[in-house]
Amino acid sequence: MSWDTICESVCPIARSLSVVGDRWTLLIMREISLGVRRFDDLQAQTEMSSFLLSTRLKALESEGVLERRLYCERPKRFEYHATEKGKELDAVLLALRSWGMKWGGFDPVDEPAVKLINKRTGEEIDASWSPAAQDMPFTFNAVESTLSQKFIAEREAKTTQFRAAKRTAKSSATEKT
Repeated sequence: MSWDTICESVCPIARSLSVVGDRWTLLIMREISLGVRRFDDLQAQTEMSSFLLSTRLKALESEGVLERRLYCERPKRFEYHATEKGKELDAVLLALRSWGMKWGGFDPVDEPAVKLINKRTGEEIDASWSPAAQDMPFTFNAVESTLSQKFIAEREAKTTQFRAAKRTAKSSATEKT
């Protein structure tokens, strides 16, 4: 069975994986949940090629997981936002975060990359947290997020490296003409 035919399966897990079943798509959704909206910023943080990112964004848009919103008319530029369907993946990201906190080889005393506080209760969301009935369905809109200094530094380094690579590529292209 080819990957393209999985979406026809009677198995809901297989159908779900045909939409979001690769690391790139889930990294895009992580970035969207952190408020990253623009193509270059998504590319910098995921370290995806522009072709791969473009392909994944188009697929997520066609599946109704993301929507594009125009933020610049000339040249036309878009931001990406999670739809209601996309926001329902927040619970999947939370489960992956919890699993990674438990099994990802992190020292339990280390600060998490993103500290999450439930807005309703003030409770910190750690690896063992599970939402109460009134917190369902879970979305990151229900939490206050704070990035750790290590994660901020990691993200800034990625952005700096991405922008430097773009400048180098642009300079090389200009020299060739």
